[in-house]
Amino acid sequence: MRAAIRPRLVNPDPFDDPGLFIHFAFVKRAILFDLGDLHALSPKDILKISHVFVSHTHVDHFVGFDQLLRICLGRDKIIHMFGPEGIIENTAGKLQGYSWNLLENYESEFGFRVTEVYEDRLETCNFTTLGEFKPTQRVVERDHGGVLLAEPDFTVKAKILDHGMPCLGFALNERFHVNILKARLEDLGMEVGPWLREFKQSLYASKDWSEPFTVPMPDGKDKSFTLAKLAEAVTLITPGQKIAYITDVAGHADNQKKILALAENADQLFIEASFTNEDAEHAAARNHLTAGQAGELAKTAKARQMINFHISPRYQEEPELILEQAQQAFEAQGE
Repeated sequence: MRAAIRPRLVNPDPFDDPGLFIHFAFVKRAILFDLGDLHALSPKDILKISHVFVSHTHVDHFVGFDQLLRICLGRDKIIHMFGPEGIIENTAGKLQGYSWNLLENYESEFGFRVTEVYEDRLETCNFTTLGEFKPTQRVVERDHGGVLLAEPDFTVKAKILDHGMPCLGFALNERFHVNILKARLEDLGMEVGPWLREFKQSLYASKDWSEPFTVPMPDGKDKSFTLAKLAEAVTLITPGQKIAYITDVAGHADNQKKILALAENADQLFIEASFTNEDAEHAAARNHLTAGQAGELAKTAKARQMINFHISPRYQEEPELILEQAQQAFEAQGE
């Protein structure tokens, strides 16, 4: 059965800018980890983006902001963006680099709700067309526990890592996955329709599934079930996916501890493998992981699949060396 949460690297070439596009099936929605070059995404895909989680604002992780702004400007849309300390100032700098004398011609409100992530608090302000993209006063939220986004069906958590500057790692956790059994629907005389989305959301929102739910029937004689009975009749409930995203981090012990907490039992771990094992000193000086470190972390975290990206261009002629070293470490640790 196809997963409802479908991740893919924005730029599949491991030497290109980092970015992970996560599309939600059956709804016109996506989220994005990092804002590298976005030209590989279609405008249709970019318009689906509701939330952006930026690891840090080095150019190869933030240059795509301009493409996101260009495509979405004029839409009635607020994009929620999260990043480490400094992202509010960096966003303001981006927006202040343009002239906005024609904003009064836009009838809709477009903008960014930007949140800086600290260990003990979140600081948020808005930049909107109605406010001429000037930052509003910051609102502070404490005791976030690392949770940046909490929705009925999934959460996104972050940890602050070290890249010689604060850098965020992320993990998306789906609570559980609801598989609709179409053959069962047909047996019961039910039709596929918008009610299924409402049904799924009710399952996520309910505590014990004892609430009633009415199914619209083709003959107009609607049927009522409890959520539990309907779930038993037409669904297969399976464990949710976990997707972790780690890039631009030093390989020291403190970072590794945090990475393992984020990536534990991930179905898919997207993790940088910037330098070969032989260039470990070079990797440490630049606060990046070696291929071996990436593979060892993936194995220790018991990730089911490791996807390596963000390889240093110095290995342009031999990318397989990095990938082989990472895979060897991933497989050898369990022996």
